[in-house]
Amino acid sequence: MSNVPAYVSSATIGHFIDGKTVTSKESREQAVFNPASGTTSRNVILATRNDVNSAVESSLKAFESWSAVPAIRRARIVNKFLHLMNENKEELAAMITAEHGKVFTDALGEVARGIDIVEFACGIPQLLKGDYTEEVSTGMDNWTMRQPLGVVAGITPFNFPCMVPCWMFPIAIATGNTFILKPSERDPSASLFMAKLFTEAGLPPGVFNVVQGDKESVDALIEHPDVRAISFVGSTPIARYIAEQAAKQGKRFQALGGAKNHMVIMPDADIEQAVDALIGAAYGSAGERCMAISVAVLVGDAAERVIPLLIERTKNLKISDGMRLDAEMGPVVTRDAFERIEGYIAKGVEEGAKLLVDGRNYTVPGNEGGYFIGGTLFDHVTPDMKIYLEEIFGPVLSCTRVKSMNEALKLINDHEFGNGVACFTSDGNTAREFARRVQVGMVGINVPIPVPMAWHGFGGWKASLFGDMHVYGEEGVRFYTRQKSIMQRWHKNAKSGADFAMPFVY
Repeated sequence: MSNVPAYVSSATIGHFIDGKTVTSKESREQAVFNPASGTTSRNVILATRNDVNSAVESSLKAFESWSAVPAIRRARIVNKFLHLMNENKEELAAMITAEHGKVFTDALGEVARGIDIVEFACGIPQLLKGDYTEEVSTGMDNWTMRQPLGVVAGITPFNFPCMVPCWMFPIAIATGNTFILKPSERDPSASLFMAKLFTEAGLPPGVFNVVQGDKESVDALIEHPDVRAISFVGSTPIARYIAEQAAKQGKRFQALGGAKNHMVIMPDADIEQAVDALIGAAYGSAGERCMAISVAVLVGDAAERVIPLLIERTKNLKISDGMRLDAEMGPVVTRDAFERIEGYIAKGVEEGAKLLVDGRNYTVPGNEGGYFIGGTLFDHVTPDMKIYLEEIFGPVLSCTRVKSMNEALKLINDHEFGNGVACFTSDGNTAREFARRVQVGMVGINVPIPVPMAWHGFGGWKASLFGDMHVYGEEGVRFYTRQKSIMQRWHKNAKSGADFAMPFVY
């Protein structure tokens, strides 16, 4: 077992509003489960519209003073939060494992990637610098600045309860906004923990609020006139809904949806390296990643060399309680997810895919009530099958066979989703052509999960992203700010008399 104690608190999880933990008698409660045991660990309070209104009121009140704080002072508070995140990363990871189910080492990796964004946000004074042009016309100067939007909100998924919120709130807050986080009700503890750390770092009350909840709180945030922007990560149907509703309300939005990520293995690839990468990318976090590889596209004779290795590795996955340090895969998040994934496996068999490794009816000794599914492997999957078309979000890998890279590209480019993709090859021209021609937002060449670093930006194409801007990086700074252009000339330099023509340079 890990030296870090498992997170076992039974305290009810509430909201964090105006710098303090808040509960509401009129709110509903929902159970939070330990996926490894299948038992209720604690309850979470689901916000009402009144709770959301309180959070918005607190954020709106805090915005005026927080937006006036110099960027360097805001950055210093973010920097203190960065240190606290590093000091408490193992405790935070244990919370994630307890409520999500991913293995502890993977949870630590998630926290580390979240910390990367916090570190990036510490550079906000440089990132907010505008442009200046002297003498754009006689005696006239022109400059631009970026200013915060106001109250902004983030709606985040269960699969990364630390990293995905960190894609949003550190940059939003550093740029001078106030932020309301609505995390997943399935694993809510991490959000509350981070809010308390940020307060400990010196963040004023109301700048970062957390409301737990479900659709009622989501709709309340979208419809509230004082919420200026919505960031969302989740499934495509909900992303589309968020985008449509936010657009109706005249709000800025970025809504990241689902994925069906392919990995192309060329005949000239290092097959051992490719299989290692594929196993980790397909079954890590039980496949509950928007960047998980769920389709292996095997080109030419690569299939005959890859499939036997995949069968062996899939059968030998070490699956157990995520707090065991030798675990490679833990349970899926809920009973509903468990039943949905097993339904997809049955559908794949029904549609004629060849089931090479069946992960159903998997049990872990001592954790018989947990939501465990073994690694599942299909071969001869075709593009008309449900398991190919839809996002399963579980430990199910589908293999499909093609004759050439052109055929592989057509397969990928014709798919509804365009989040991430990978190509394994030893040929530089193949790599270049693949990266140039593939219609996907994030591309890995001999990299199975090409999640961009903090100073770039995350986002897919097609039905994987609704909105014009990706999350974090400079795209995030642009999303949470708006440009203002200022032209200035003093009267002693102005031309006398009224001018009824369109202004021009003179």
